[in-house]
Amino acid sequence: MTPDNQTHTEKLASEIADAILTGVFAPGFRLDEQLLAQRYGVSRTPVREALRQLAATGLIEIRPRRGAAVARVTPDQLEALFVAMAEMEATCARLCAMRMTPIERRRLQSLHDDAMAELVQRGDPDAYAQANTSFHTLIYAGAHNDVLAEFTAGLRRRLEPFRRAQFRNPGRLPRSHAEHDMVVKAIRAGDAIAAHAAMLHHVSLVEDAFEQYSASSAA
Repeated sequence: MTPDNQTHTEKLASEIADAILTGVFAPGFRLDEQLLAQRYGVSRTPVREALRQLAATGLIEIRPRRGAAVARVTPDQLEALFVAMAEMEATCARLCAMRMTPIERRRLQSLHDDAMAELVQRGDPDAYAQANTSFHTLIYAGAHNDVLAEFTAGLRRRLEPFRRAQFRNPGRLPRSHAEHDMVVKAIRAGDAIAAHAAMLHHVSLVEDAFEQYSASSAA
C-alpha cells in the first residue's frame, strides 16, 4: 500500500469511527462494505482496510461469514482501558526523565513548542491528533524499553478513536497542549516523579474530555 492510499484509508477509518462514536452507527449495526463504499464515495478496497484498522481498536467486530458490526463497548470496559493507558504512559514518561538522550529531549521539545503550538493556534483538531500520536510515540521510544513501548503502543491503538474524538471539544486543544507542557518540562528537567504525575494527570483528563464529547454528541 502506497503512503497516499494509507493516508486515504486512515482518513476513511477516522470518518467511520466518528460516525460510531457519535451514534450514527449504533452498537450492533452491521457495517456493509458496499453501503459504506457508496456512503463515502470510495471503492470497497479502502473500506475493507479501514474496517480492519477499526477492528484492531475494538470499535467493531469482524465475524466469520457475517461481516463487520459495531461493537458494544461498555463504560466499564472503556474506563479499564483508560486506567491501563494512564499507568503505562506515566511509566514511559518517568523512564523518559531518566533515560532520554539530549537529542530525544530536544526533538520532543521542538515538536511541542513549534509544530503542535502552531496547530493549536490554527485550531486544527485532525492535524493536532496526528501530531499528538507522534508526541506520545516519542515518549514511548524515549523510555528505552522495547517491551513497554510495544505494549503501550498496542493499547494506544485500541483507544485511538476515543483519544482523537476528544479533540473536537471546544477549547480542548490549548488545554491538551498545556498538559503536554507539564510533561515536557518534567522530562527535560530529569524529574521522574513529576513526569509520572503529569502524564497520569494528562491521560485522566483525556478520558474526561472524551466523556464530555460523547455526552454532547448524544444530546
